[in-house]
Amino acid sequence: MIFREVEDRDLILKARRGDVDAYNVLVSRWERRVFSFIVRSIGDREEALDLSQDTFLKVYRGLRSLQEVERFPQWLFRIAHNETISWRRKKRPEPSEDSELERAAMPSTRRENAAELTAAVNQALGTLPEEQRQAVLLKVYQGFKFHEIAEITGVPVSTVKSRVYTGFEALKAVLAPSRSSA
Repeated sequence: MIFREVEDRDLILKARRGDVDAYNVLVSRWERRVFSFIVRSIGDREEALDLSQDTFLKVYRGLRSLQEVERFPQWLFRIAHNETISWRRKKRPEPSEDSELERAAMPSTRRENAAELTAAVNQALGTLPEEQRQAVLLKVYQGFKFHEIAEITGVPVSTVKSRVYTGFEALKAVLAPSRSSA
């Protein structure tokens, strides 16, 4: 664990008392992770910026209601998760064309750079159902444990594990198609 001069707990307690600087430090510590989660979840950078801001506005307004300060990361990502779900319900994005999915699923003889690989992974993540995508993002990119993801998403741990492992299998099928032809 990285030592921090001021712990999140202290910042939260100060922010609850109205210390805006403490809240700003707290936001600066978490904003990249929240934005990363949201943008990978919805696939739209501009909308992700708005949703990140909405998330931190709700965090600010609800900080006093946070019962267990040490559970701040789970609480924060629960809010971000809910924001993405609400956005999807309002937006109802059109499904992407089959040709785009086929191109993403084509094996590449050689990945030229990290940007191309990242684009392929993001494209593959976009093929997952929402629940699987959220579980995989929280596990792989945010490093949450299964029980923490269960708390964030509001489903049992067994469901989280199923979503993560099924998501992994689907990603593997898209990113590394089997080589059964010999």
